[in-house]
Amino acid sequence: MRKVDVVLHPIRLRIVQAFLGSGTLTTRQLAERLPDVPQATLYRHLGTLAENGILVVERENRVRGAIERVYSLPADSASLTGADLEGATPEEHLRYFATFLAALQGEFTRYLSLPETDLVADGVGYRTFALNLTDEEFTAFMAELGEVVARAAANPPAPGRRRRAFARITMPLEGREDP
Repeated sequence: MRKVDVVLHPIRLRIVQAFLGSGTLTTRQLAERLPDVPQATLYRHLGTLAENGILVVERENRVRGAIERVYSLPADSASLTGADLEGATPEEHLRYFATFLAALQGEFTRYLSLPETDLVADGVGYRTFALNLTDEEFTAFMAELGEVVARAAANPPAPGRRRRAFARITMPLEGREDP
């Protein structure tokens, strides 16, 4: 199975996102984070992610006679490269993008269903900016942004810290100019 098809499956993408900023998670902890996913479905997709090297079984714990696996998401194991996307048709790219957006919408829907939400206090926002940059300026901008995000993503869970989703979408707003 191609890596892109493993990662960009609606349920598997949610499982991967559950690991972001979490270190290791047990199957029970994953089930708590994804309560709408049936247990058998969760186990099946965890198996697919582990078989394909996206998740790693760190250890197994014996819990009341059963074996509970503890999984981790190695750095960049779920990141898709140009090589992973090479050869994808425009229709496949649209499907991948729709899966990504649906996962974001699902997280936002879950947030809005919490008993108490305060979009301002919780730092919720969505906005589009148009940036006028040369290819070199864009590359430098993305590298700098990547460094800032990597520093924040490296923060371990701690009292007072909340897990937050941060998504990035970049695309040109018009076609390439002739040189």
